[in-house]
Amino acid sequence: MPLPRLNVHRHDHATRALITLAGEIDLATAPLVRTVLAACLRDGIRTADVDLTAVTFCDASGLNAFLTASGLATDAGTTLRLHYPPPTLARVIEITGSGFLLHELHAVRPLSPRVPAAEGGAR
Repeated sequence: MPLPRLNVHRHDHATRALITLAGEIDLATAPLVRTVLAACLRDGIRTADVDLTAVTFCDASGLNAFLTASGLATDAGTTLRLHYPPPTLARVIEITGSGFLLHELHAVRPLSPRVPAAEGGAR
C-alpha cells in the first residue's frame, strides 16, 4: 500500500485548531483537506490555523478547498488562516486575489538558507 501523499494533523485547544499539512495537495488529496476543515466547523472551532510549512505542492483543487472552507467558515463566524505557504502557492494566492486567506504575520514561508542565492535563497 503506497504511503499517503498528504499527512494531516489536527491539534485542538479549546475553540482553536492547528491543522498541519505535509505533502501534496492536489485533486486526489484536496477532499481530505475539505474534510478536516469541515470537521472543525462541526466541532465548534472558532479559529482554524493551517500550517503549510511542509506542503510541497498545491494545485488549483487545493486552493479551491481553502476558498470553499473560508466561505463556510465566514458564514459560521469562524476564522480560517493559512500560515507559511510555499512560495509558489503564495504567488497563486496573490494572483487570484485570495490574499485574505493568509495570516499577515506568516504570509510566506521563509526560503531555505540552503537554496543558492541565484535561485532566490539567502546570500
